[in-house]
Amino acid sequence: MSRLKVNFHFQRAFTLIELLIVMAIISVLAVVAVPVYSDYIDRARAVQAITDISAIAKSLVIYQMSVGKLPATLVEVGAQGYLDPWKNPYQYLNLSDPSDKNSKGKARKDHNLVPINSDFDLYSMGKDGRSVSPLTAKASRDDIVRANNGRYVGLASEY
Repeated sequence: MSRLKVNFHFQRAFTLIELLIVMAIISVLAVVAVPVYSDYIDRARAVQAITDISAIAKSLVIYQMSVGKLPATLVEVGAQGYLDPWKNPYQYLNLSDPSDKNSKGKARKDHNLVPINSDFDLYSMGKDGRSVSPLTAKASRDDIVRANNGRYVGLASEY
């Protein structure tokens, strides 16, 4: 009689426990990665707004040097449709216009309620799209502002 050879092929497969462990590891990585990525995107948008505000401010200063006064609106320097990274228009207020009596009251103010600029205010309303005059207000903490007549451009919360 011939001997019958029986070959058993063991197939290697993942068990349910192994799959659950892999899913748990992936879940933990996702929980850590999503906030880090979101923070990275927010910081990149803030840097873009700082760059935009600096460029617009330079255009305003060049306009002032050539015409002798600051423009009434951003239209005069070609920045009327300029949107911040959160898709809101940049805000501009000419503080040096003696004919506009309300401009001083609308000026951005620091924690002592002193205007942060004497020439013009230029800012982004930040991620939430809201802003009020004092930088210490909750609605203004995420704003990107120009302060000290251009010596500071950055987050209102860091000013």
